[in-house]
Amino acid sequence: MSKKIAVLVTNDFEDSEYVVPVQAFKEKGHEVTIIETEKGKTVTGKQGKTEVVIDESIDNVSHEEFDVLFIPGGFSPDILRADERFVRFVKAFMDAKKPVLAICHGPQLLITAKTLEGRDVTGYKSIHVDLENAGANLHDKEVVVCQNQLVTSRRPEDIPAFVQESLRIIG
Repeated sequence: MSKKIAVLVTNDFEDSEYVVPVQAFKEKGHEVTIIETEKGKTVTGKQGKTEVVIDESIDNVSHEEFDVLFIPGGFSPDILRADERFVRFVKAFMDAKKPVLAICHGPQLLITAKTLEGRDVTGYKSIHVDLENAGANLHDKEVVVCQNQLVTSRRPEDIPAFVQESLRIIG
């Protein structure tokens, strides 16, 4: 069954961590909606290779419209977590126990939303201390699945395992 996937992204996302999972989701027939502050705006990956046109503004969407949340890494999550609208959006997914997929620096939004207490996670090495300070149970593995809801990975090299587990959780 096709699922509606919300993707939170802004400039300086990690190109491969966006492109490969989104392509895999679309190939499986899922509907992907790219969300940022401004509909129609173009954002660019930190490698400068990938440009993404924003489908919807955060002001015009609700977590209730989507089945899954995907947060690619790079600098994008750190930029987005400074905006309370994105933090509330992420927290709503976690509170509703909907699938949340976050790779590399993606868990930074989960940290700011204060949703990782007691959760099994991984993330990019530089945020390991932040994850622990947020009360998460840190695992340095290519992919960690928590309560069949939260899927996290560390870095671009982990993308194949991340995509495999994400697709399994999405169903």
